[in-house]
Amino acid sequence: MTSPFDLTGRTALVTGANQGLGKAFVFALAAAGARVAFCGRRQQANEAVAAEGAAAGHDLVPITADVTDDARVDSMIAQTLDAFGGRLDVLVNNAGRCYHAPSFELTDHQWSTIFDLNVRAVWKTSMGVAEVMRDQGSGSIINIGSISGLIVNRPQFQPAYNASKAAVHHLTKSLAVEWAPYGIRVNAIAPGYVQADGAPVDRPELRRNWRPEFRRHWIEDAPQQRFALPEEIAPSVVFLASDAASFITGSVLVADGGYTAV
Repeated sequence: MTSPFDLTGRTALVTGANQGLGKAFVFALAAAGARVAFCGRRQQANEAVAAEGAAAGHDLVPITADVTDDARVDSMIAQTLDAFGGRLDVLVNNAGRCYHAPSFELTDHQWSTIFDLNVRAVWKTSMGVAEVMRDQGSGSIINIGSISGLIVNRPQFQPAYNASKAAVHHLTKSLAVEWAPYGIRVNAIAPGYVQADGAPVDRPELRRNWRPEFRRHWIEDAPQQRFALPEEIAPSVVFLASDAASFITGSVLVADGGYTAV
């Protein structure tokens, strides 16, 4: 019997994928049999990931793109389709950022920057890919949300990030309902705190903001008493991309070691 988790013959695009969680998603999808394109803003980092993939036997397609630029999004999708013969089965919207700043210190520019990448880019990329998936009659879109869309993190304050991830979760549900008749499934994953690239954070882009005093709230409040590794979150992406999740759409899969359960 063929495993329902097998992605052989499928094609995938992952945004924000030259480090941390995004990189883990790329390798997990490739290991499951998918052909994978991925994007990041730094060409050299993209090429390094592609070379690492080649060494592991994966033929990855690196694309340099800023997903807050609509023209770059269109080009990214076009390059992916060209590489994969016009078909795209899986989209993982992973690119995102955060500022640790309490509300009285958060600038309008920071607020706009967060929503531009965390929400608008998810919307624009999903719309472009969904047109392809609608025409082919199937597809799986996986948005990377956060437990920050479900709770208020502490001791760091990050109201714009929290609000943006709550928006991602609800956009996921909205598109899932609307696009179900086209055979497109839309789900989200809400990771908890992840140790990525050597520093414990809830998102890779927050590495510079890690401080040891956060451990009291980030680790000791978690039932499993530890961070996740990116490789522990990645199988959830494979699951939602695969036929094993064929009756799952509009869901937010929480992977947080029990953090939000208490």
